[in-house]
Amino acid sequence: MLATKLSRPLLNFSVKALNFKDPGNGFRPVQRFCFPHLSPCGSRSYASEVDQIGSRAVLITGCDSGFGFALAKHLHAKGFIVYAGCLQKDKGDGGSKDLDNMNSDRMRTVQLNVCDSKEVDQAVEHVNSSLEDPEKGLWGLVNNAGISTFGEVEFTSMDTYMEVAEVNLWGTVRTTKAFLPLIRRSKGRVVNISSMMGRMGSPARSPYCITKFGVEAFSDCLRYEMQPQGVMVSIVEPGNFIAATNLYSPERIKAIADKMWDELPEIVRKDYGRKYFDEQVSKMETYCNSGSTDTSPVIESVAHALTSTTPYTRYHPMDYYWWLRMQIMTHMPAAISDRLYVY
Repeated sequence: MLATKLSRPLLNFSVKALNFKDPGNGFRPVQRFCFPHLSPCGSRSYASEVDQIGSRAVLITGCDSGFGFALAKHLHAKGFIVYAGCLQKDKGDGGSKDLDNMNSDRMRTVQLNVCDSKEVDQAVEHVNSSLEDPEKGLWGLVNNAGISTFGEVEFTSMDTYMEVAEVNLWGTVRTTKAFLPLIRRSKGRVVNISSMMGRMGSPARSPYCITKFGVEAFSDCLRYEMQPQGVMVSIVEPGNFIAATNLYSPERIKAIADKMWDELPEIVRKDYGRKYFDEQVSKMETYCNSGSTDTSPVIESVAHALTSTTPYTRYHPMDYYWWLRMQIMTHMPAAISDRLYVY
């Protein structure tokens, strides 16, 4: 009976081009995977939207590039008042310049370094003072700012672990705590950008995985606490979109690898050897070149979380290969999933 219950949902899946082998990591992404309740393939359907979008304001962190920049423009097009937090606004660099050039009173860039408590507090003051009715609060907060790196545990310095955590995890906590009073006033939304790496570990990605696992835990706890307050909390777990976000160019990968090798303790360099080290870097290069270049599934997931009257707890904008891998690694015994995907 249990097997029958578990198999019924699988009968509704439509799968095409189901292939697993891949020269980069041992498996190849499936080309197309459709859930019957998602329309079009991979995107959420909108049952109903909140009203008066044009009077609602949303703050997004990390709008200099990538998801944040695209999301700021998308939400502006939907009619939101957008506060786009940009790390490099004070330098006139990055996405803030392009967003300012839109010359729209609904697109408002804000200097915001999520690692700096003073800048976060100043951003809260700026938003609060510029809202048409501060008592109605801020409708949405999207914690998007993040950084990434790679390297096996013995290859990664403590400074690197702390740097990644300061942005991805503590930046999310710091910004959320600061803006929650405004979000509670509006009974609004908090949307945290996590990752599939927040649900499953991966070799050479421990600094990133640690922070995203933390974001998942923080988001769950926050959701439990905010439900009585009328605030909804959603998590977006993108798959591999590295190719679309420009996080890693070949030059950046080489620079990270060279610096990592130079800083390794002599005993680690001797025990592993340069050949093994270079092989792991090569695997990372392959992974970075294999991701999706279309960010629209991520952008649409965040938009759904902000506009739907019944947003989802978790969104999984990823291709079928990564969705299936995540399900297997989180639901099956580790002895099986490790053998399939790691060893």
